[in-house]
Amino acid sequence: MTGLRGRRIVAGVLAGLLLASVAGAQWGYRRSRYPPRLKPAGAHDNGFSFCRLMYQSGQWGRGRWSTDYPFADINFMVRLSELTSTPVNFDDRGEPSHWVVPIAADAIFTCPFIVASAVGTMTLSGEEAARLREYLLKGGFLWADDFWGSVEWEQWVGEISKVLPPAQYPIVDLPLDHPLFHGQFYIWEIPQISNIGFWRDTGGTSERGADSAEPHFRVIQDPDGRIMVAMTHNTDIQDAWEREGEDQGFFEAFSPDGYALGVNVLLHAMTH
Repeated sequence: MTGLRGRRIVAGVLAGLLLASVAGAQWGYRRSRYPPRLKPAGAHDNGFSFCRLMYQSGQWGRGRWSTDYPFADINFMVRLSELTSTPVNFDDRGEPSHWVVPIAADAIFTCPFIVASAVGTMTLSGEEAARLREYLLKGGFLWADDFWGSVEWEQWVGEISKVLPPAQYPIVDLPLDHPLFHGQFYIWEIPQISNIGFWRDTGGTSERGADSAEPHFRVIQDPDGRIMVAMTHNTDIQDAWEREGEDQGFFEAFSPDGYALGVNVLLHAMTH
C-alpha cells in the first residue's frame, strides 16, 4: 500500500465519493460478459475517451484482453471527471465514451492513451508488433497492467521486445522521485492490489505468493525520456476501479490508491 501520508491525502480526496460508491455507484457493476465497443476509425471525441487494447492470447495463464472490461474503463473516466478538470467525453446517454481497439485497427492512432490488461498471456504477430511500434514511436502511450509472477513477466517481455528491442529501449523501474509519482497525488510506494476474489478468500494481495511479492512500476522510454510504455507488474490497479462498488472494505483498502496512481499516470502521459 502507499505510505500513511499518501493514503491520508488520497482518502481525503475520495471521502465524499464513498457513500455513492458503496450504494451502487454509477453503472451497476454487474458481472457478465460484454461485447467490445470497437472504435470506428473516423470517430472523433470531444474530450478524453478511454481506449482498451484488444490482443490475442496464448493458452496459458489467466486473463485475456477483456479482463476488467468494461467497468474499470467506465469508472475510471467518471472518477477522472470528478477529481480533475480534464474534459471527459460522455455519450448521449451520459455514459463515458470508452472504446476497444484491436492492435491492427487504424483507430489505434486516434487513442493517445491505451490500457491493456493481463498482458502475461499476450501474443503478437510480426505485423501487430510493427503496428504497435509505429503507434508508440508516433507519440502513443500504453499502460500494461494486471500480470503476475515470473512466468507472465517473461512472456510479456518476450512480446514487447518484438515491439521495442530492449538493446535500444530497455525496461527500467521508474524511481519514486520521478515526477509521475508527484503529480496531482503524491505516491510513496507502488500499491499492490489484488483482484477482489483473491482478497476476499485470503485477505492477502500477492496473487502468486512469493513469486509476486513485490509490485513494480516499470517503463520503456524514448531517447528523449518520454514514457512510451508503463507496466504495473504484480498488481491489479484496474480492479480498484472495476470493483469499487462491490465491497466497502475493498473500496477503502484499494480504490484511493488505484485512482491516485491512475490519475497521475494519465495526466503525466497526456502532458509529457
